[in-house]
Amino acid sequence: MLKVDVEVPGKTFGYLIMVFLAASFIGYAFAVGNPSAAMEALKRLAEQIGPISDSSFENFVKIFTNNSMVALFMLLSGLFFGIGPWLIMAFNGFMVGLVVRAVQENGELSFSQIILGLIPHGVIEIPAIALAGVSGIVWYREIVRGEGETGERFRKGAEKALKLFVVSVLLLLVAAFIEAYITPRVAGV
Repeated sequence: MLKVDVEVPGKTFGYLIMVFLAASFIGYAFAVGNPSAAMEALKRLAEQIGPISDSSFENFVKIFTNNSMVALFMLLSGLFFGIGPWLIMAFNGFMVGLVVRAVQENGELSFSQIILGLIPHGVIEIPAIALAGVSGIVWYREIVRGEGETGERFRKGAEKALKLFVVSVLLLLVAAFIEAYITPRVAGV
């Protein structure tokens, strides 16, 4: 059984989730007022992601790889004064809101299909990404506030951060599986 003996700073985790949700609403509102900008952002995002494969396994690998890289960036960005994860969560939330509105405006999917396309994996993926951000913030805080020499504080912080990061990546593995294999069937896409 996997045992993680690191306390997750609950307030930080909760605030990161709230930043994501607030930014999602802001992104959605922005897209309502700027539909052409939202459609342009959707096109650019589709170009970056590339085509969706007919193979669920290929999609699973692509999703997991992408989300793991985001999680790693969240971890490392926490070392920059602990503010990187906040900015990344806000940006990703804004983009989700923007894309939801653009897809809705496009009219190819119903609102229920959009929601069903997000919720099954999103309830795991978003907290997993937030947990990766917490891991970076924990590392930074240990370096700044921990006891002992700088090298010792860095090592202790890295140990704590990596334990949280491993849990984050395991959650992202589950979320990618759901997104590739279950979400398309549930959402009917």
